[in-house]
Amino acid sequence: MSYDVSTLRAQFPALRAGTAHFDGPGGTQTPAPVIAAFTEALSRPLSIRGTTLPGEIHAETIVGDFRQALADLLGADPGGIVHGRSSTQLTYDISRALSRSWAPGDEVVVSRLDHDANIRPWVQAAERVGAVVRWAEFDPATGELPTEAVGALLTERTRLVAVTGASNLIGTRPDVTAIGELAHRAGALFHVDGVHLTAHDFVDVERIGADLFVCSPYKFFGPHHGVLAARPELLETLRPDKLVPSSDAVPERFELGTLPYESLAATRAAVDFVADLGDGGTAGGRRDRLRSAFAAIGVHENALLEVAEKTLGELGGVTVHSRAAERTPTLLLTFEGRDASDAYRFLARSGVHAPAGSFYALEASRHLGLGDAGGLRVGLSPYNDTDDVERLLAGLAEFLSRTSGPR
Repeated sequence: MSYDVSTLRAQFPALRAGTAHFDGPGGTQTPAPVIAAFTEALSRPLSIRGTTLPGEIHAETIVGDFRQALADLLGADPGGIVHGRSSTQLTYDISRALSRSWAPGDEVVVSRLDHDANIRPWVQAAERVGAVVRWAEFDPATGELPTEAVGALLTERTRLVAVTGASNLIGTRPDVTAIGELAHRAGALFHVDGVHLTAHDFVDVERIGADLFVCSPYKFFGPHHGVLAARPELLETLRPDKLVPSSDAVPERFELGTLPYESLAATRAAVDFVADLGDGGTAGGRRDRLRSAFAAIGVHENALLEVAEKTLGELGGVTVHSRAAERTPTLLLTFEGRDASDAYRFLARSGVHAPAGSFYALEASRHLGLGDAGGLRVGLSPYNDTDDVERLLAGLAEFLSRTSGPR
């Protein structure tokens, strides 16, 4: 399998600035073909969707292409692909719609491992109707969220289980397929936050058993918005608030106002860009090409991760909190006697971007004993190379060697 990271990097104008980016979990840089697709969409006639005039047809085509591209990326039905301003917004919207059928005493399961966007919307929705929230705990020593930790909480009153596909803080990848099977066996819906997972893995929502799955294209080279993939027949049962004259069709009933066609066009281009990274190149169907691409991405990222972990293990005073057996190439680090925010600023002076914080994973950070401060997060992306990793490790070694000076 070939993977030419130099050729890949040449397609990202932002990388010319020289920064080594380890901030992929917060959002990747944007390749030229995606930027071009955004511009191209705005360079041609655009209007409200229709089938008569060029602008109408252009808009209709963009939306259809977007839904099909995301369906190919996620193994979903294009009729269940919903655009939203963000995954957070989509989760809030769907939680409000679903909770209208909940009753006092019904139960919702959430996990301490998750980003707050897959916790608070469900907690708040449950509180409004008097439902009970049950918390699945992960093991802070290993970073693992055992399937049985979720299964033990399920009862005949469980209405929904919400779990991350991969922790944005420490990278842990729970066995969501097994969790989904348990949720369905209990008669509950299964919602997966796939924001961090989708950037690193070949997703198949049908195999996972996710009734609802959210992701964010800006984590995989696209523009800033969110996507919900759901079973169309489930969406048909939900009645979100909407304007009277707006479409009541699925998935349109969940999309308020005119869609940002330029962002949808750029998202389709981002999916195609990822698909071209595999050993099949541009040949074959998009779904098969994506499978090959994520295999290649995984080999590349894991090789870099292995180098980083080996050297970090040789540095004194570093604690690596990312320990799960199955995880994304994401490391959370803390430093004995030093603040992670100091390390972030020190690295920034040498053009290395590894941010510090808890990154909205407050429950996870607190459960790890790190409070709201979190740690230094090192998140690898497909365009990272050996030079990036060497610069990061050299910078951390220098930071740790200094007993005084700028903190």
